[in-house]
Amino acid sequence: MNTQAKIISYIKQRGEVTGAEIASYLGITRQALYRHLPTLLRLKAITKIGKPPKVFYSINKELATINQEIELGEIKKRKIGEQFFLITPSGERKLGVEAFIYWCDKNRLPHKKTAVEYIKTLEKYEQYKKNGLISGLQKMKNTFANVYLDEVFYLDFYSIERFGKTKLGQLLLYAKQSQNLDLMKEIIKIVKPKVSEIIKKYKIDGIGFIPPTVKRERQLMKILATGLSEKNRAIFIEKAKTFVVVPQKTLTKLEDRIENASKTIMVTETSVFKNILLIDDAVGSGSTLNETAKKIKERGICKGKIIGLALVGSFKGFDVISEV
Repeated sequence: MNTQAKIISYIKQRGEVTGAEIASYLGITRQALYRHLPTLLRLKAITKIGKPPKVFYSINKELATINQEIELGEIKKRKIGEQFFLITPSGERKLGVEAFIYWCDKNRLPHKKTAVEYIKTLEKYEQYKKNGLISGLQKMKNTFANVYLDEVFYLDFYSIERFGKTKLGQLLLYAKQSQNLDLMKEIIKIVKPKVSEIIKKYKIDGIGFIPPTVKRERQLMKILATGLSEKNRAIFIEKAKTFVVVPQKTLTKLEDRIENASKTIMVTETSVFKNILLIDDAVGSGSTLNETAKKIKERGICKGKIIGLALVGSFKGFDVISEV
């Protein structure tokens, strides 16, 4: 029996084991062991959970199921591989077909039939995308008497019917809730190319990041601003400190959200710009972006267009993004 087979056999016997336990059982150094573990993980023979120094390895119980899904078809598998992402209740991240099968099993759904339904649902929502962007301008015009943005885009919807949060929606939720820097960096990789395209297309020379309400050790918008490397275009927007902090996500009435944004978002910039890009993490009603754009125009610091960009937006109503 070779070393990798011995590792699998030992993990099967013990359930969940650390690298130190495996190395001790085999009588090899940890350095020698770590020449084999990456291969077994890549082959999905085993899975791991935890972060150094405490990482636990276990047998991938879903491997047999995944191997049976070859007949899904390459196009379906590729779409699922690109789009399906989830964080399990235990904090594991799963991608693609493996994540999809895990989700189906949790919900007691047939794999192939559900895969076909998932692809159809994706196609329904993808029709709203043009060049990788979803326009939310018409929705805002249907919501507000006055819209102060010249255009507003989402990179994706926060969630889709039946299948829940999109990949970007999941990344955003858990990046903020868990303060996970790796997830935030992953978001930056997705966002950066689209921001660059918008800057070029609309000749943006000023970028404003909507300030957060909830106090956190790591603020996604600040990390996003740093990661996009656009400090030379940054404009000053602040969140006023009030006696009681009332996050937008806690407000369920549109008029309350407008009042919250109007009275707490402060544009303190003095420079004048040709075109401004406003970036927010999640847009439900769009009241924060719209009120910020209004203050920019009233202050007279934008001579051209104001473009809004949200990482994710709601498909129907703003209550759907109350989590973030």
